[in-house]
Amino acid sequence: MRRIALSLVSLTALSVAGCVSPAETVSVADTPQPALTLHRNGATPVQAEDAYFQSAAASVQNRIATRGVKPAKNVILFVGDGMSIPTITAARIYAGQKRGLDGESYSLTMETLPHMALSKTYSNDFQVADSASTATAMMTGVKVNSRTLGVRKDAYFGNCASIEGNGTDSIFELAERAGLATGIVSSARLTHATPGATYSETPSRDWEDDTNLKGIAGDCHDIARQLIEWPEGDGFEVAMGGGRAQFTTKQQADLEEEGRTGNREDGRDLTAEWVAKSSQHAYISDLAGFEATDFASDLKVLGLFDSSHLQYDMDRPNDPAGEPSLSELTKAAITRLSQNPDGFVLLVEGGRIDHGHHAVNAARALDETDAFDQSIATALDMTNADETLIIVTADHSHTMTISGYPKRGNPILGKVVSGLDNSPMKAQDGKPYTTLSYASGMTACRMEEGEPDCEREDLSEVDTTDPDFHQPSLVLMSSETHGGDDVAIFATGPGSELVSGVMEQNEIFHVMGRASGLVAGPEEEAE
Repeated sequence: MRRIALSLVSLTALSVAGCVSPAETVSVADTPQPALTLHRNGATPVQAEDAYFQSAAASVQNRIATRGVKPAKNVILFVGDGMSIPTITAARIYAGQKRGLDGESYSLTMETLPHMALSKTYSNDFQVADSASTATAMMTGVKVNSRTLGVRKDAYFGNCASIEGNGTDSIFELAERAGLATGIVSSARLTHATPGATYSETPSRDWEDDTNLKGIAGDCHDIARQLIEWPEGDGFEVAMGGGRAQFTTKQQADLEEEGRTGNREDGRDLTAEWVAKSSQHAYISDLAGFEATDFASDLKVLGLFDSSHLQYDMDRPNDPAGEPSLSELTKAAITRLSQNPDGFVLLVEGGRIDHGHHAVNAARALDETDAFDQSIATALDMTNADETLIIVTADHSHTMTISGYPKRGNPILGKVVSGLDNSPMKAQDGKPYTTLSYASGMTACRMEEGEPDCEREDLSEVDTTDPDFHQPSLVLMSSETHGGDDVAIFATGPGSELVSGVMEQNEIFHVMGRASGLVAGPEEEAE
């Protein structure tokens, strides 16, 4: 059997000294740090013989041969779920206007990163992909079938038996085996598609807890159980987001919602199992617990701050038990992971951008993008640009568009206004229209006396800037759909020079793997 040899990469790394309270301003980049030379052996993932893997590895190797690659001690992957290019443009304008600035010329933090590319997001079997297959592409370097997580293209959706022999090694598994710290942070459930791709192998992204496996033949495990039982290295140092119900039982009352319990029917309280692993394992479930946690320590933290997804950022102040922001979660995760002098790999997902779009609620999608961008700013402030590779991208796009010739400075959530007399512009049907709209969604028609009325709504007296307004859509669907257009990749730090042009999405794994020294190059062969 052909094998790829282990590569030896020499890295200059920095160790973090001192103990920091989570309430203090933390800057890993500014902390006095002694130099330390590390040696990493690039590994051969089990999926290395996959054609998608080999093609992407060769593409990245060609860039390395031309440009070289600087070694990275740390890797942070930011995934804005559903963050299409129109979402970035609209969020830029929204964020600027929100701050009383000129929106059109405003710049998001992600837009200031020096390297960028386009990412082709199709899956092995779908032109327009879902979050599971696209996340798996980024975490493992192979394109797979939609709705599957962590398993190669010969594993099929819902078929438990088909995953045998079709597993993968994610960049997080390789990092744990190499002794690095690992972490995942998400505003969605930790068992949702994007975070799930870091640790789970399943033919169905829907199998988040044991109740989803009823009647399924085979020895497949639910995603929450796989997180707790993850066997790699010493496990995640930090995993924080939503999804408490997937980890607790039907006999356990939820901490916030009266009458709600956990989902599990197998009697396993997975949060208790996490804590039982060692004296260093801690579980937190509210803002007070988060603020009381010393992340500049050796604690291994599981944080589940909602029964399902975290609140939208604009709704977060109303959460009964309180929730940290995505930026605060990012700060805490970097503080904790930086305790490892050998480096770390971290995923930060802005998961609810996608949910705002599915609801044709552009206000929340754009506000979530702004919150996601603030977490990127936090990471840049805390890390050393010479040692940390930061990649910002999306898993897929959505169908939101920006159109209609609105005047400069018009509210991005508003109706299109003429630059001549500040009056709303009218469509051919004589009605005003919004700058933002969707190609699909539940607003294409309205139910009138049990029958769909698909005549376009007159928005003359409607405040379309209200956060609860749902933008118009063209094709009636129960939920707005993903889009198939390319998404952006922004990058900075060592290895970011490999991000350029139009890339296959699974090449992102190879950029992270080669820059960090965790993955061997295709040219490194042994007898």
